[in-house]
Amino acid sequence: MRRRLLALAAAWLGTRAVMLGLLASSHLPLLGGGAAAREVWRLYRHWYGALAHGAFPSQDPLWQYPPGAGAVLLAPGALPWLTYFQAFVALTLVADAAVAAALARAGLRPGRSLRGAALWTGGLPLLLHVPLVRLDVQVTALAVASLLTLTRSPRESGGWAALGTLVKGWPALVLLGTPRGRATRTAWHWAAGTGVVALALLATFFTHPLSFLRQQGDRGVQIESLGGTVLSLASHAGWRGSVGYRYGALEYTGPYVAAVAGVSLGLTAAALALLALWRVRAAVWTPATPYDAALSAVLLFTVTSRVLSPQYLVWLLGLAAVCLSSRHTVQRPAAALIVAATAVTAVVYPLLYDEVRAHTWTGTALLLVRNGLLAAAAAVAFVRLWRAGRPRPEEPDGTAAERVPRRAAKTP
Repeated sequence: MRRRLLALAAAWLGTRAVMLGLLASSHLPLLGGGAAAREVWRLYRHWYGALAHGAFPSQDPLWQYPPGAGAVLLAPGALPWLTYFQAFVALTLVADAAVAAALARAGLRPGRSLRGAALWTGGLPLLLHVPLVRLDVQVTALAVASLLTLTRSPRESGGWAALGTLVKGWPALVLLGTPRGRATRTAWHWAAGTGVVALALLATFFTHPLSFLRQQGDRGVQIESLGGTVLSLASHAGWRGSVGYRYGALEYTGPYVAAVAGVSLGLTAAALALLALWRVRAAVWTPATPYDAALSAVLLFTVTSRVLSPQYLVWLLGLAAVCLSSRHTVQRPAAALIVAATAVTAVVYPLLYDEVRAHTWTGTALLLVRNGLLAAAAAVAFVRLWRAGRPRPEEPDGTAAERVPRRAAKTP
């Protein structure tokens, strides 16, 4: 076991060194010409200036994050001996290491596995240098902490989920699979309480904490989303639309774009209804059910979203890693599809992003493959979650099958 842990540590150090090397070379055209890194030293640094003066950048249409993101963007200021860019990357690596360490520690417990730590360690570098210059590693760390602490302390789990939700919204879904009864009530009550207290503190020290809601409502269809893939295909059949930079992403404009956006929102609502139905109908809970439900929920949310940026794969890798840390998980096929989609995502952005932006046949094919893999992962994850929650079939005599303990009593 010690050798496995040392191998994981060595792999983490080696792969992160490669990621840093790619970041240092990100000015090269093949790596996006510095576009990925520019978000930190230009946009995040600009927001830091406003936040440091006690105000959220409410007049900036690019500000689309819940107020907790402000704390993450202010954190690099705690390392004044580094530039803002260097401090942000350093803190992202700290969060990354914390996720790997938490998964490795969880994997040492009975009924657990180190596969989760291995997936996170080897899967994140598939996105090249992009995870180092986005908020998503930090928010994924909060979601992973919520899931891994659920069994030991539902209160702590609810608190972590609330903090993650205040940073980027989606961690609210990680509590979907909490076991019925006291654990669920405790986790959800603490999540609500922590969220209210944290939001009150942010509202006390900063102005306009909820300004992000206005920008979110105006979002269109990003070219990398499932709806964007449909429009990219339509462009080859004569649809005339254009691509423009809006709200921090490249979005389609033109005929039927609003209809595609509406369908995406409808599909998200339908996905949430399916998850609620699973929650009501599920009769069997295993130690991995909270993990499996979280991955399924975020997959459905991601696939149906109007926006499907490359960094969204960081969330899915983190949740898939948590699933694989348990030997009871039913989400191994979905995790494999997510890893494959992650590898294709790096080709979509930044390697061949010009092809995607110009919706050439190459770019369209890449989106079809990447989003097809994610859609398949979402379908597989939900079907397996649903089946795992159903009681065992009845015996031929009509009585329900019962689970026989491994150590059965000896026949007299």
